[in-house]
Amino acid sequence: MASEPLLVACRMPVVEHGDSVRSNVLSDYWALTKPEINFLIALATAAAFCVGCGEPLARFPWVLLVHTLLGTVLVASGAGTLNQLIERQFDWQMRRTSRRPIAAGRIEPMHALVFGMLLSLVGCIYLALAVRPAASLLAVLTLVCYLFLYTPLKRRTPACTLVGAFPGAMPVLIGYVAAAGKLNSPAWFLYAILFLWQFPHFMAIAWMYREDYARAGYVVLPQGTEKATFMGWQSVLPSLALIPTAVASLILQHANQILVVATLLLSLSFLFFAARLAGIRSNGAARQLLLVSVVYLPLVFLLHVLTRV
Repeated sequence: MASEPLLVACRMPVVEHGDSVRSNVLSDYWALTKPEINFLIALATAAAFCVGCGEPLARFPWVLLVHTLLGTVLVASGAGTLNQLIERQFDWQMRRTSRRPIAAGRIEPMHALVFGMLLSLVGCIYLALAVRPAASLLAVLTLVCYLFLYTPLKRRTPACTLVGAFPGAMPVLIGYVAAAGKLNSPAWFLYAILFLWQFPHFMAIAWMYREDYARAGYVVLPQGTEKATFMGWQSVLPSLALIPTAVASLILQHANQILVVATLLLSLSFLFFAARLAGIRSNGAARQLLLVSVVYLPLVFLLHVLTRV
């Protein structure tokens, strides 16, 4: 009898180790999908779907919304995985990304390739069958532009941000066309908002990790003295353009004046932090702009959704 506790004690670490390894593998595959980015993608897609849906709340197509979000997130997860696969040899050179699963060697490249392709393929087919072929076509276009235009250009020219902003804003078109079956002016205004928002958002990240990017050979900012000037203009001008774009979008939808004023105040605040980064050029100011950008986008999209309630 005395030996039984000893046997149990000897077995327990093995079971715990197995569970830990299994948990770590699942966690690594989850990290491959870039869940923090997928959250914003899902939010933008859902907001555009709600704006594009003309049905009253009692007949709101909740099932179609779920199908749209699931398909879009699957494609986005596949794109995130394949992006990390393509950039694995550069990710390990950056402190910010060196612990990513593929770069750190915890997931084999071939496994990541199969995982990413399956997610992308299933997502595109799912959108075509469960939502609309137009939504699937937009998802395919986003995937191709992201992987084969934006990703390689990051190592060649600072114009990569401009190129990447086009597919980066596509989720709102997917969400809108899923609900409305067409793309009209509200859809393009939402697209313009997300398109412009990406510049200050990414400039904040690029400035915070400028040494990391340079170490890995990414040309997201120009070299030398032009770096700060480029970052400043890329932060301020799009933030400035966001003000009339976001406000006009609501006015054309005959939104309540309270929603218009709230959007104006939010956009002015966003511009303030973008201008602050351009003037101070510090990591602290970049971190504040990044935080504000993550708060700004959901709130502005929420105000647009409220115009349909």
